[in-house]
Amino acid sequence: MSSFHYRALQSNGAVADGVLEAANRQEALRAIEGRGLRPIRVAEANGSNSTSKSTQKNPTTVQKPTQGLPLLSQKLSLGGSNSISPRVLENFTRLLSSLLTAGVPLSRALVILMREASTPAAKVKWKQVHDSVVDGLSLAEAMGRCPETFPKVYVAMVEAGETGGFLDVVLGQIADFQASEKEMRSKVTTALLYPVILLVLALGVLVFLLVFFIPRFQTIFTGFGAKLPLLTQMIVSTSELLRGYGLFLVFGLVLVGFLLRNWFASTQGRRTWEGLMLKLPVVGPLVAQFAMSRFCRMLGTLLGAGVPLVNGLNVARRSIGNQILVDAVSNSIERVKEGKQLGPSLGECRTLFSGATLEMISVAEESGKLDQELVRIASVTELDLDRQLKTAVALAEPLMLFLIAGFIGTIFIGMVIPIFSLQDHIK
Repeated sequence: MSSFHYRALQSNGAVADGVLEAANRQEALRAIEGRGLRPIRVAEANGSNSTSKSTQKNPTTVQKPTQGLPLLSQKLSLGGSNSISPRVLENFTRLLSSLLTAGVPLSRALVILMREASTPAAKVKWKQVHDSVVDGLSLAEAMGRCPETFPKVYVAMVEAGETGGFLDVVLGQIADFQASEKEMRSKVTTALLYPVILLVLALGVLVFLLVFFIPRFQTIFTGFGAKLPLLTQMIVSTSELLRGYGLFLVFGLVLVGFLLRNWFASTQGRRTWEGLMLKLPVVGPLVAQFAMSRFCRMLGTLLGAGVPLVNGLNVARRSIGNQILVDAVSNSIERVKEGKQLGPSLGECRTLFSGATLEMISVAEESGKLDQELVRIASVTELDLDRQLKTAVALAEPLMLFLIAGFIGTIFIGMVIPIFSLQDHIK
C-alpha cells in the first residue's frame, strides 16, 4: 500500500486536500470518487514526480487539471502524413464538449472520438492524445505535444478550462470560436477570390500575347527593315526576353519566393512584414480590426466561461497573430496585474483599440458585463470589417479590369503603330 496526496473538488465547488492509502493510482482515484469528490490532482506521498501527471489517467474523471504550461517544445510523431483540417478539429472539439457535458469520462470520450474519426490521420492523432492522457498527462499537455494540430491558443484555452474545472464549457466555447473564425476567414477569402482571378487572367493574357502573338508581327517588322517606334521596340524586347529567358525568370521567381518565405518565417522578418502591413493605407486598418475582433471575441469567450481576467488576457493576446500588436497588449496586461482597470490599460494600444472601443470596455467593466460587451464589440467589428471588404472588392474589380484593358490596349497600340508606318513607307 502507498500513500497518495490528493486535491479534489467537493459537490459545493470547494477544494479539499487529503491523504489516503491505496495499492496504486487507480485504486486511489476510485477511493476519492467513492467519497463524492472530483479529483484534481493525485500524487504519491513518496515524492514521485507528479508535476507532469494529473488525474486524466483516471477513466472516470471528466474535468482534469493542468500542471503548468503546455509542453510545446516536446514534439511527438503521430505516424501520419496528412494534416488535420480545421473542420475536423472543430468537430472533434464540439463532440468532446458534448460528451463531457453529458457526463462521459474523458478517456472514454477520447476513445469514442477515436473510433468515430472521419479520417485515418485524425484517428491516429486522437489515439495519441488518448494514450498521453491515460499515461498521466493533462489534456492540455497531451495536446501541446501536437502543435501541428492544436494551436497554442487552443491549448491555452484547454489549460484554462482544466485549471478552473469547466473543461466542457471551454471546449464548447472553443468550437464556437473556431466556427466564427472560419466564417470570417471564408468571407475574406471569398472577397479576395474574384480580384485574384482577374489578376491571374491578366497575367495569362499578357504572357500569351508576348510569347505567341508578338513574334508573328516581329517577323514582319524584321523582314521589312523599317525602324520601329519606341513603344513597339519595348514590347518586342520584352517578348524576346520572355521567350529566351522565361525558364530562368520562373526559376528566379521560385528562388526569390523560397528566400522570402524563409525570411518571413524568421522572427525579424515576420516583425518587419507585420509592421509594414500595419503601415499600409488600406490594408493596415483592416489587419488591426481583424486582430482586435479576434482578441475581443477570445477574451469575452474566456471571461464568459469563468476564466480570470489576467489568465484570459494571456490567452487572448496569443490569438492576435501580429507580434507587434501582441507586444503592445502584453504591456497592457502588466498594468492589469498592477491593479489597473482593463480599459485604461489598453489605452496605449491605439492601433488596435479606438477611443470609443476603450470607453465601451471601461463602462462594461464597471457594470460587470465585460464578457458580453467584448463579444458584442467583436461581432460589430466583424460586420464592419465585412462591409469594408465588400467595398474594397467593389473598387478592386473595376481597377483590375482597367489594368487588364490598359495592358492589352498598350500592346495592341504598340503593334498597330508600325502598320501605319509601313503603309506610309509603301506609298
